[in-house]
Amino acid sequence: MERWQLTQMQRLPLEKKIDESIRLILEWHGHWAGLIYVSFSGGLDSSLLLHLARQAYPDIPAVFADTGLEYPEIREFVGTHRLVETVRPKMSFREVLEKYGYPVVSKEQAKYIEEIRHSKSEKLINLRLNGGMLPNGKAGRFGKLSEKWKFLIDAPFKISAKCCDMIKKAPLIAYERRSGRWPMTGEMAAESRRRTTNCLMYGFNGFARKRPKSLPLGFWTKQDALRYIKEFSVPYCSLYGEISEESGKLRATGLPGTGCVYCMFGVHLEKNENKFVRLKRTHPHLWEYCIYTLGLGKVLDYIGVPYSSVRKETKPCGLA
Repeated sequence: MERWQLTQMQRLPLEKKIDESIRLILEWHGHWAGLIYVSFSGGLDSSLLLHLARQAYPDIPAVFADTGLEYPEIREFVGTHRLVETVRPKMSFREVLEKYGYPVVSKEQAKYIEEIRHSKSEKLINLRLNGGMLPNGKAGRFGKLSEKWKFLIDAPFKISAKCCDMIKKAPLIAYERRSGRWPMTGEMAAESRRRTTNCLMYGFNGFARKRPKSLPLGFWTKQDALRYIKEFSVPYCSLYGEISEESGKLRATGLPGTGCVYCMFGVHLEKNENKFVRLKRTHPHLWEYCIYTLGLGKVLDYIGVPYSSVRKETKPCGLA
């Protein structure tokens, strides 16, 4: 798919997007002879996808990966739906932190730091530090470790991007192998560079992916999602609050996201009340557990991110 094609699809009116998403769901269902499922996190996008998919196939199963990192309200909401199977990881988040390390900055940057620290390949380490070519002779896909985060190489704690793979992906992959079913997810290209790149590379029905999956909402935007949920009265978790319109745009008045409660990816980019400051206000028992018992406080201190109250921006350790 070319970028202009993705842009063109992102500009379609909602009615056309609904039709195209249904077409993708029908195609995915037909290709796998009905052996498909909806990956259901309990968030807004996956709630939308489940509602849309069950317009075409009312009995399509959904699978909820109970990572142990969800808000209690999410678990309660997921429990109100029928035909939902829950899968769980073999390792707890605490065990992943102890064995592999903390998820900080982003998946790419955490992965690069881990490789620099532990790889035996000088070429790979050089790539991550300076850019260039991969050991197999191909150009690096996402570049090198940012200069801003190089001080984390010497951080007094482990850093890793393995958390998502171990906690969320592994139990879903195990389900797929056991059931023979293939996933549909609520991912949207507009959410990140990586998701945009993958949509351009594989399309929305990713038959050619190493792990095939469908993205029926790949060309939707957050505004599309909120409008659909509002117009079609899609049930969603109470954590998101009300969907209201301000200055011609829809917004959820509650939490901006309900992903893994303790994940630190991207928290340094959040302005004003970040997720951990907010967590202290809304779920103080969870905040105390992650900051002190899991040790996230020391990590957030090291990268200069407030977690107790909103304060002026501070510089991370190691930066002048």
